[in-house]
Amino acid sequence: MTGGLIGRPVDRVDGHDKVTGAATYAADQRIPGLLHGFLVLSTIARGRITGIEVTAAERAPGVLRVFTHHTMPRLTMPVGPYRKSYLPVQDDRIHHNGQPIALVVAQTLEQAQHAASLVSAQYQTEKHRSALHEAEGEEFVPPVQSGTPNETVRGNPAAGLAEADIRIEGIYSSPIHLHNPMEPSATIAHWTGGQVTVYESTQSVTFARSAVSQALRVPLAEVKVVSPYLGGGFGAKGATWPHTLLTAAAARVLDRPVKLVLSRAQLYTAHGHRSELSQRITLGAKRDGRLTALVHVSTQQVSATEDRVYNSSHSSRLLYAVPNLHVRQQAVRLDLQNGSFIRSPELAAHHGLETALDELSHRLGIDPVELRLRNYAATNPETGARWGSKHLDECYRIGARAFGWSKRDPRIGSMRDGDIRIGWGMATEAHTCGAMPSGAHLSVGVDGRATLSTGAQDIGTGTYTVLTQVAAQVLGLPLSEVTTRLGHTDYPVAMGSFGSGTVNSVTGAVDQAAGAVRAEVIRLAVTDPRSPLHGIPAAEIVTEHGYLFARDRRRDSYRDVLARHGKPVESTGTSANTPNYTTGAVFVEVRVDPRYGKVSVSRVVGAYDPGRVLNRRTAHSQAIGGAIWGIGFALMEHAVVDPAHARIMNATLSTYLMPVNADVPEIETHFVDKPDPTSAALGARGFGETPMTGVPAAIGNAVFHATGRRIRDLPITQDKLL
Repeated sequence: MTGGLIGRPVDRVDGHDKVTGAATYAADQRIPGLLHGFLVLSTIARGRITGIEVTAAERAPGVLRVFTHHTMPRLTMPVGPYRKSYLPVQDDRIHHNGQPIALVVAQTLEQAQHAASLVSAQYQTEKHRSALHEAEGEEFVPPVQSGTPNETVRGNPAAGLAEADIRIEGIYSSPIHLHNPMEPSATIAHWTGGQVTVYESTQSVTFARSAVSQALRVPLAEVKVVSPYLGGGFGAKGATWPHTLLTAAAARVLDRPVKLVLSRAQLYTAHGHRSELSQRITLGAKRDGRLTALVHVSTQQVSATEDRVYNSSHSSRLLYAVPNLHVRQQAVRLDLQNGSFIRSPELAAHHGLETALDELSHRLGIDPVELRLRNYAATNPETGARWGSKHLDECYRIGARAFGWSKRDPRIGSMRDGDIRIGWGMATEAHTCGAMPSGAHLSVGVDGRATLSTGAQDIGTGTYTVLTQVAAQVLGLPLSEVTTRLGHTDYPVAMGSFGSGTVNSVTGAVDQAAGAVRAEVIRLAVTDPRSPLHGIPAAEIVTEHGYLFARDRRRDSYRDVLARHGKPVESTGTSANTPNYTTGAVFVEVRVDPRYGKVSVSRVVGAYDPGRVLNRRTAHSQAIGGAIWGIGFALMEHAVVDPAHARIMNATLSTYLMPVNADVPEIETHFVDKPDPTSAALGARGFGETPMTGVPAAIGNAVFHATGRRIRDLPITQDKLL
């Protein structure tokens, strides 16, 4: 077996195709006779369509059809993961501003866009609500979702608060956040008889296939979904949204392939958002810092038709050893599109918890790292069972040492560079990682090259590279001799690219399939009289660099063994892993100019425990991305909703601010890199979403250290510091 591939910072195997344009994304597919679709969106937030005029649009050059709720085929509501309670363009109801009300299909994109501008609708408007405070008093606890209740009580929280020497209570809030993948969501639907192939920008070809099958009432076997490359997802492409189903329905009616690509502005209402969140957190603690109670009540928005919440409170339930706990996730109905998964759904609630802990450490005069160590949870607080592997305490020590935390002067405003105030802050990072039974097929052909296929996706995180590394190392082949194919429903069903679950779920299946193929190739060699390895016990064979070696260095090659065999050797592996928990610690330095309230992040150091690191380069890349997104969350990102029309006002990249290179310092990362013995993924755990969870709180804590101003309402904009 070739040693050293796993863990190495090897280059991305798909990098060349991406930088040369050879990688084909959903919208890149070239299909003869392709038509173009464009959506018409509602301009009110709540009410009914009383009339819709499409004559001018239908007469416009190149237009084939304008589908409205009168003419769009009836679709069936899909059930299962991410199910929705309504589909647009099926009736006259309007549930949010920006809801699709028509689909124009034309010969070219420009023709479809022009015709869409000619569609006019008349409405009967109803009073709408678009902010949490407008629904005060109407909070409710949604039902259990994915097996997790939205209200948890452990111990006796009232008694825990009563016995506390110190109480901290605060309200922490964060605004609506929007997905901004580089690649807009795109669909091409192509029917051949009763079969449909959907080229889709999706984080799960498996879930998309099921949704299309149900909505259009087509047998699952007659639906193919293809998504080999994705230009970012972040949760936006985890569900199958209405535009995909409408496009597939239109293509079937017209008997022509139809392509629809959402505009940047349409992205902001087409596939959810991170809901506005207001959370009240109460901590009780002894003077030595030990927590006696935690009460965490969060309120977030859902739509008029949904009841699923996406800002989860796992950190309060799992991160610290708190004997008395009350976590309540409640919702109010607003006339906005429903919230959705957006990268690190635990982040918003985690920010409140980690900020409250910093407030407690300041009140008690206990170092923030020490306070967290005094409340360290060596076992799962919910089950009492020991974690399969947890080295968060090492993350604190590694990160603090690398950052130079021991040099921190805890006095507020004590660290300066001339007029610039310097603040140091830290926070724990933590995120659950999902798991789903997954399969992988591996074949070694007569040319000695291996092909790995699995229905997982690569959303830019490095899945192609990591799975190729695993297969190559297990087989003992050079990396260049393994080709990995992803994102097709013809391949074995696998975990979608969300919930930090892809590597956690698929790696074990790849390991199993590659191991079975390797064993069979060795068997063929040692039982073949033509092989130099004939008669040698299989257990003594080592595979390296494409060769099978005996102890005496006699060797045979994969190529020669398979050529003599005359046909490929193949195997399908299946693996089931368990959900897990990945933690870390982040340390941040900020520089605050008191004249303007300007905050700059000047240093970030993170230390993480993701189990075994399968590729140090892609893991480092994930940590960098998480830190950058955390900077945006803390300092700039927010959607502005016009209360008069419940319309997102800053639906462009020029007005929805995100970090650019000038906002991002050098980001230093460290990994404990100890395999988790309970993980079927070669000891690795899901990691991608963990590195952003603590960054906003660490920045806010650093701002407090620099200025004495505790900003509980994100983002920390300049006006809040002046």
